[in-house]
Amino acid sequence: MRKLNKKIILVATIISCLSVIIILGSNLSSLKAEPGDSQDPLVTKSYVDEQIAKLNGGNGTGTGSNPDNGSSSSNELKIVTIKPGQQLIAKAGAEFVIRAGKAEIFSSDASGVSDLTDGKDLTKGMDAPSNHLLMFPRDGRGIVAKDTPKNSVVVTVRGGYEVQTVKE
Repeated sequence: MRKLNKKIILVATIISCLSVIIILGSNLSSLKAEPGDSQDPLVTKSYVDEQIAKLNGGNGTGTGSNPDNGSSSSNELKIVTIKPGQQLIAKAGAEFVIRAGKAEIFSSDASGVSDLTDGKDLTKGMDAPSNHLLMFPRDGRGIVAKDTPKNSVVVTVRGGYEVQTVKE
């Protein structure tokens, strides 16, 4: 009876050891993975910062300031504030997102601005919706701050633009 118990314990020990070896062997392949690899999708902060810098054309630090005092043609994302009596005129291909305040669409002709969020065309005089991506296909179109007390319009801009005083 003792020999039978020893054999059972020996077989159980061998099976346990083999199971541990198989489990460890399958997990060892993940130890060889590089960060960001398909085997190890977690990445470091420095890797993410490097990728963002590449997307921004090598400059990962955008301050949002406008050293040109009212005009820009950069592809960076900028924060621009316009006040009543001012208009933000886009260059062809620029994109705006109105973050705060009330504004309306300005256009020098009958055509309008593309609201990419709703898939609509906004024409001159229409209210510009907040938090919608607006795309300006041609020069001479933009937004005008509504003439209400204390109304400052904060706009996120990508592409070229000019801040002008509204001509009456």
